[in-house]
Amino acid sequence: MNYRIIDKDSYYRKGVFRHFSEDCKCSLSMTARVDVAELVACSKRTNTKFYLNFLYLLSKVLNSRDDYKMGYLWQTQELICYDVIHPAQYVFHEDTETCTPVYTYYNADYGVFYRGALDDLERAKQTREYGLDMANHPNWFDASYIPWTSYDSLNIELPDGYLYFAPIINWGKYREENGRLAMPVSVRLNHAVADGYLAANVFRLLEREIAAFCAR
Repeated sequence: MNYRIIDKDSYYRKGVFRHFSEDCKCSLSMTARVDVAELVACSKRTNTKFYLNFLYLLSKVLNSRDDYKMGYLWQTQELICYDVIHPAQYVFHEDTETCTPVYTYYNADYGVFYRGALDDLERAKQTREYGLDMANHPNWFDASYIPWTSYDSLNIELPDGYLYFAPIINWGKYREENGRLAMPVSVRLNHAVADGYLAANVFRLLEREIAAFCAR
């Protein structure tokens, strides 16, 4: 785990950071529908799992810009930026109706990531423990699939004043809308290090990466 310390005085968002980390501590959450028709078709054509393909592209997007890789060391009150962030995905156990967090390492090489993520999921299926370990996984972001419904909005609430900067991403079941497959994706970011532009940018980048991935 490597990171660099951000100089708060020269940080390009220093005014926003100060306001939303001191005066008005809050987060922002945005839900939009992403057209995944091409990715669904590509996954079927290559006999790969749509879920893991989307997880790879999501991880690639969030690692493409420092704003999505921010962290806060409360012990020293330092603002930091990680070199890389990884997805914490989940396995749902039908028999117990519970989830197990799965810590997967992001790798820009699609093949390496896909095989690693698939192996992680298979191992997690063998346990029913919750196994959350945030202390040893500070640069992991939450990536949670909600396959039971195609929702219209979703909000993740954290305690007021809690400077948790890792993105929290959820997505639901895709459905056909006007000839396309629309999948709800929710992006939660801390307002101290992000704004509406940066939240909306996740969707724009996802659409671009999906198109590039499927055109290979």
